[in-house]
Amino acid sequence: MGAYEDVFRSSTDDPEGFWLAAARSLDWHVEPTRALDGARPPFYRWFPDGELNVCHNALDRHVDAGRGEQAALVYDSPVTGTKRTYSYARMRDEVARFAGVLVGLGVGRGDRVVIYMPMVPEAAVAMLACARIGAVHSVVFGGFAAKELAVRIDDARPTVIVSASCGIEGKRVIEYKPLLDRAIELAAHRPAKRVILARPQATAQMGPDDVDWAGAMAGAEPAACVPVKATDPLYVLYTSGTTGKPKGVVRDGGGYAVALAWSMPNVYDVGAGETIFTASDVGWVVGHSYIVYAPLLAGATTVLYEGKPVGTPDAGQFWRVVAENGVKSMFTAPTAFRAIKKEDPEGKLLAEYDLSGLRYLFLAGERLDPETYRWASELLGIPVIDHWWQTETGWPIVANPAGIELLEIKPGSPTRPLPGWDVRVLDGSGNPVEPGTDGAIVVKLPMPPGSLPTLWNDDERFVRSYMSTFDGYYLTGDGGRIDADGYVYVMGRTDDVINVAGHRLSTGGMEEVLATHPAVAECAVIGVADAMKGQVPRGFVVLKAGVQVDEEQLRAELVALVRNQVGAVASLKDVAVVPALPKTRSGKILRKTMRGIADGADEPVPSTIDDAGVLDALRPVLRRT
Repeated sequence: MGAYEDVFRSSTDDPEGFWLAAARSLDWHVEPTRALDGARPPFYRWFPDGELNVCHNALDRHVDAGRGEQAALVYDSPVTGTKRTYSYARMRDEVARFAGVLVGLGVGRGDRVVIYMPMVPEAAVAMLACARIGAVHSVVFGGFAAKELAVRIDDARPTVIVSASCGIEGKRVIEYKPLLDRAIELAAHRPAKRVILARPQATAQMGPDDVDWAGAMAGAEPAACVPVKATDPLYVLYTSGTTGKPKGVVRDGGGYAVALAWSMPNVYDVGAGETIFTASDVGWVVGHSYIVYAPLLAGATTVLYEGKPVGTPDAGQFWRVVAENGVKSMFTAPTAFRAIKKEDPEGKLLAEYDLSGLRYLFLAGERLDPETYRWASELLGIPVIDHWWQTETGWPIVANPAGIELLEIKPGSPTRPLPGWDVRVLDGSGNPVEPGTDGAIVVKLPMPPGSLPTLWNDDERFVRSYMSTFDGYYLTGDGGRIDADGYVYVMGRTDDVINVAGHRLSTGGMEEVLATHPAVAECAVIGVADAMKGQVPRGFVVLKAGVQVDEEQLRAELVALVRNQVGAVASLKDVAVVPALPKTRSGKILRKTMRGIADGADEPVPSTIDDAGVLDALRPVLRRT
């Protein structure tokens, strides 16, 4: 482990020197003279005296170096039968022109732009255009329910919203414009303008505040890059909070760019001119970091894929994309491989494609179960690398650093912490536990560049959510252990945020929706283990006294309610009507106990339970598969 140990030790012995050296890989308008400002912990700031433009580093820098004709982005859309390749020069020109559109609509440095887009190149163009003029983008997953979009609009208070007429999910066309119009009605804040990309699959009804993308681009003047402080926000990305109100994770431009530029060659072993295919969505942090920003910062080629791993049209689409584009590293979620395995268990479709250039498969977003690891490893015959990180961290915390040294793979572990991350496991009192003992996984402060400096307009919640449980540590919210070799094992969330196919969703938010039904007195939603999606939510509702309903009709109404209020991604399809919910004497619903029973554990009756008979009566329902 010599190479890894040496690099890791240099990051811990002299973190400022390590990250200042890493920063030299970028172009700076004002080069930083110091790496870290720790004057006001836990509000650490990286490269406080530096100025740069992230868009310049992602596009213009490579064109200026003579690589303008290299492919920057490949758009592959099996759901529309469309493929397009954007060179670095073309991408720069498109981004500069759309940046001019935003400037013409009144967007300036520090203003926010909400992007509510499908997986099309224009989504990446809009993100980079914001970065070009110093605006702050907030991407919302395309197709999110109007209510959820409205909450984000009110929190970010955008000057402009960028959207499209529709998105395509499998074989379904989802019209975005009605969802956007409804969100604007629900929101207290009203953006000045909305730019709408017309797609042939659906026609958007345009209003007086709506601007056609193509028309605006035709008359736009290209905008130049605006240097901003390294500590200025690049984007805000909302993640589920345990209260149901989403948390706006802030990402600073300088630290993020340095961390991502370092991670591409060192973690993913991808450099300039090589290709990475990240099968995710720009609405999630993986899409931000490893579809858009990191590959372009590294001068690599990124594949933006609009489709599913199966059904568009078959389970061989990932292999086709890899073969056609000479992909070196692929990155997706374990859920995708479970879906491929279900459709093509023997991997027969793989034989139709030449994958000789594929060196690594990276998986993240949820725990990689050993069976999926085994199947993928045997099928592909290459290193299958589990790695662990979060929306809040921006880039991997724990991973096998393929570009430094490929460490031994232990199934069930995402390997060891990357340079810059001081990962510990603590007990409930904040004391370190023995190797191999489960506890709360934390990161000793300060965290490295790229991690969140705070939450949008909510420093107090930032401290309360992440920094107050254990003094001097960031609370990841995950539980697990570190073995004697330093390998980290992440066993799952310790709060009520569940992981459905790589998407973090709040069960508390779903409970809030179920509780709005007039027949429901109280409810609980828990995440239970699922072979395909990792976790799925199951709902339990107690009816109001005297209410007479058709239970099947009620279930259908409740499922539809969550779908409309939270979105189809919630995947809540199972709601049981029960006489009562098990609670502690203080009235807290025993969700953890319910979850354990549903997952098949021999869960003991908690000493704090109010009525053990309620839990006993519920066990058969919980254990139903």
